[in-house]
Amino acid sequence: MAPQTIRWGILATGAIAETFARDLLVDPQSRGVTNVKHTIVAVSSSSSKERAQEFVKKIDAPSSAKAYGSYSEFVSDPDIDIVYVATPHSHHYQNTMLCLEAGKNVLCEKAFTVNAEQLKLLVKKAKEKNLFLMEAVWTRYFPLSIYVRDTITSGKLGTVHRAIADLSFAQDPESRYPDGKHRMVNPDLAGGALLDLGIYALTWVFQTLYHTQPSDARVPPQVLAALKQYSTGADEQTTMLLRFPRSKELGGDAHGVAMTSLRVNADPDGKGTVPAVRVQGTKGEIQVFAPIFRPTRTRMVLADGTHEEKEFPMPGPGKGSGWYNGFSGNKNPEGEGHGMFYEADEAATAILEGRKEGKYESLSESVVIMETMDEVRRQGGMNYPEKIESTKYPLDL
Repeated sequence: MAPQTIRWGILATGAIAETFARDLLVDPQSRGVTNVKHTIVAVSSSSSKERAQEFVKKIDAPSSAKAYGSYSEFVSDPDIDIVYVATPHSHHYQNTMLCLEAGKNVLCEKAFTVNAEQLKLLVKKAKEKNLFLMEAVWTRYFPLSIYVRDTITSGKLGTVHRAIADLSFAQDPESRYPDGKHRMVNPDLAGGALLDLGIYALTWVFQTLYHTQPSDARVPPQVLAALKQYSTGADEQTTMLLRFPRSKELGGDAHGVAMTSLRVNADPDGKGTVPAVRVQGTKGEIQVFAPIFRPTRTRMVLADGTHEEKEFPMPGPGKGSGWYNGFSGNKNPEGEGHGMFYEADEAATAILEGRKEGKYESLSESVVIMETMDEVRRQGGMNYPEKIESTKYPLDL
């Protein structure tokens, strides 16, 4: 059966949009996907049509792709099957609601929204409109992540009791972001380590301790957090201790530790020498090496003496193709995709199958994670400006 083509619209033209779009246009057969193909039919910039046109050329999108200088005009395009929302966290609620109101399926960048109340309204709107909605936590859809979850549910590690995950970069924010306006430290853009980096540490804790439980047994965790604020008011370092309630039959409560920082590095030598994720059970543990948002290597160490390392090479057009991708100026090796095509494949497959949410992170789980981050911010006394915390729609940001 010939693959079916899903027509994408790209909302925003920044660095993450470029990385996603380049990956999107890679032939899915290069990664063994035969049921779907992807094409880009429209791109929108909030600033000008010309910027959208430049983006179309830059990513080598089909010449037929339309360029828009207005999000409202863009979402009215009848040729779009699904929109990828690639704006800053602060704008996700407004932009995603605009798409849903216009009847568009949505894949929205993480973190989904600024707070859980915003997300609950998006979920409600998607259900009212019978639309697909998914958070772009791309790491969940990596073959490596599937392998780790399958290892846990297979019982190889015994009963898993603890997971530790760290995504931290020593960024020296005073030097790197001297004016405080960069999205990493700007509260007006929901900046800080938590929503940008901490979401990945939480992703690993949740997908190993929460998602691997039977769906009817999952209970939101209790949260204890320590948060250190940067001079702008955003967080520069956050540590979260999560207690996941479980029945005695499932091993009793499990503990997760999720860490993120702009001051220290989870991968000190940049070579993945130390594991950044450790999932520990009664028979041993599985480790994931940095970067945990785009991991390619695991190690399993068991009490019976088993030591098993696995590599998960990133597919793509391959060497000799002259094709490159990467993020924010950092290039991957020639012909190597970034890995964002996996979430695109899932979104496209879900649309073809009539599903309304992702297979490996339900909307209800996204809400629980958002509620967890809300509680972390509450305990740390970190609030964003009222306009980006607001659930009012439409609201001009």
